[in-house]
Amino acid sequence: MPQDRSGEVTRLLLQWKQGDEQALKEILPLVYDELRRIAHRHLQAEHGERSMQSTVLVHEAYLRLVGGEPADLENRAHFIAIASRAMRQVLIDLARTRDAEKRGWGNRIEYSALPSLPIKRDAELLALDDALTDLSRIDERQAQIVEMRFFGGLSSPEISAVLGISRATVDRDWATARVWLHRQVSRTA
Repeated sequence: MPQDRSGEVTRLLLQWKQGDEQALKEILPLVYDELRRIAHRHLQAEHGERSMQSTVLVHEAYLRLVGGEPADLENRAHFIAIASRAMRQVLIDLARTRDAEKRGWGNRIEYSALPSLPIKRDAELLALDDALTDLSRIDERQAQIVEMRFFGGLSSPEISAVLGISRATVDRDWATARVWLHRQVSRTA
């Protein structure tokens, strides 16, 4: 993203934090293409199976952002990271709902507009989410780095700027977290 557009996003985020709800609506067109790429990346992690279209995932994540209190977002990269986390949560919630439906638990929520997720994929997605939750209890920063890099597609320098740590620390934590996550997910598979 060009620097001037990144600065515009940062300015609008500040306005949103100060209570200007219109500012969030103005941010979306500035980052929409990037959010669609991230949504596509999340959906590609489903091994070619699609639970929804990229556009739907972007809009669902946006609704979660709009529905909450203004987050303490510092810049474009931080906004993208939070939006990516919201996308991941949309997919996790959908997988949990489908898993509960499969077992007959709770109220059934119909997603008639969405094709079914394959059961195997739901299990893998839930295992990854559980492993990330466990990792966040052990090392919150490593979990944030995984979310930003793997799900958000942010680069090491972007993550470094968002978290206020060195790039070397980001790269070291990323490598450690990947090994730990692989071991955890392999145990549940």
